[in-house]
Amino acid sequence: MHAGSNPTARAYTLIEAIVVMVVLAIAAVLLIPHLSDRGDTELQAAARQLVADISWAQCDAVAGQGYRRLHFFDDGRGWCLYEVTDATFSDPFDENTAAYVEDVWRTRRGGGDFIVDFSGDERFSSVAISDVTTAEGGRELTFDQLGGTVAAPGLGAGAASVTLSDGSDNWQVGIAPVTGRVVVSRAE
Repeated sequence: MHAGSNPTARAYTLIEAIVVMVVLAIAAVLLIPHLSDRGDTELQAAARQLVADISWAQCDAVAGQGYRRLHFFDDGRGWCLYEVTDATFSDPFDENTAAYVEDVWRTRRGGGDFIVDFSGDERFSSVAISDVTTAEGGRELTFDQLGGTVAAPGLGAGAASVTLSDGSDNWQVGIAPVTGRVVVSRAE
């Protein structure tokens, strides 16, 4: 007789097979709606990216003791971060001549310029900036050497908000006047 051999093989019973199928069906019912709702996940990720970039702009302004400006593109495709000085503070944004901040992580376009472009990023394919509202009426947020928002050198800026949309849902990123404090909420 061989050690370990069992002349009677045991199979699964019908009840055991049905229990396994019921458990798998319940798991599928619970998981599939969450996995198929990728648009909301993209939208939340884009909102997190914007909050992180606002924080980075504030920190970089403090570290570099200069002005950093986030410009939101008119077509809603994203934003960029660039430097301004007292002399160039009032100049209109020019995509070709802007003094972009370097993307130190090398994750954005070309790995050099700090530009977030949803149209070229499959992670945010359904997301767009649907609205930018600033007290000054522009599409920019400027941070000074203390990390606060400014409308002009030495003049604090009013409140601002940026709304991100995926066509069916909206998230709003609010920026408090002067301090630049960020609050994120689901928009109607």
